[in-house]
Amino acid sequence: MSAPTTTLAAEQAATPGAPPVAARRRGRRLTDLLLPLGVFAALLGSWYAITYLVLDERRRFILPAPHTILTDALFDQPTMDKLLPALWRTVQVTFTGLAIAIVIGMVWAIAMSQARSVERALFPYAVALQCIPILALVPLIAFWFGYGFNSRVIVCVMISLFPIVSNTLFGMQSVDRSMHELFDLHSASRLTKLRKLQLPAAMPAIFAGFRISAGLSVVGAIVGDLFFKQGQAGLGILLSNYSSRLQGPELFLTIFVAAGLGFAVFAVFGWLGKVAVGRWYDQSRDAG
Repeated sequence: MSAPTTTLAAEQAATPGAPPVAARRRGRRLTDLLLPLGVFAALLGSWYAITYLVLDERRRFILPAPHTILTDALFDQPTMDKLLPALWRTVQVTFTGLAIAIVIGMVWAIAMSQARSVERALFPYAVALQCIPILALVPLIAFWFGYGFNSRVIVCVMISLFPIVSNTLFGMQSVDRSMHELFDLHSASRLTKLRKLQLPAAMPAIFAGFRISAGLSVVGAIVGDLFFKQGQAGLGILLSNYSSRLQGPELFLTIFVAAGLGFAVFAVFGWLGKVAVGRWYDQSRDAG
């Protein structure tokens, strides 16, 4: 009998009368599926209740019913003719800005991890970049780079950069000192320690930073649209236009599309993290 089968039999024998492990796992999966659906149904019911029981009929444009969003926006061809190109432009800005932020953030963090003096010199600027209100820099960005694609990408990079820098630096500095001493014992070079020790050990933290920045990159792309309000319309310009015109169904549909884009980008980097890091990290954390 193989080891997994022996372990399974031992678990079932230790708890007589308990359901089999496979049945418990199926029950947990079903629960994990039903709980979000239950919350969604409760939110949907609350939405309908507010729309039809709380709001006056003349004010229902503030919170249109969910089916109204479908009929008046999602299934409305003129609205979709505006929304789909805007979504594509936002996707372009999002992934361009995120890719640039990943490259800059990784190089920045690696440089700081190699020498304490470099960290003391550069880390305050990373914090300052995170703390400066982006609205204060918009006039300068517009003056230097115009109101087009490049300016939106710059805003996206500035908003999504800090989590990559901080998480990568934290992961690389969290390597156990004894591992550094082991590499020093074998006369490993700084580059060897970076490639074979620090970066592999920091991968969980690095991908956690990527996931955070992935969501922020969508925010940055939309914020850039809202601030510049010129050039080809992305989701941010549509949000501004629909809000100013009190087009409730179109506004809510655009909000949901923007949220869906953020969720999709976050999920992609979550999947990439599992592929790159593997399941060993989750298993070791659960065992602890």
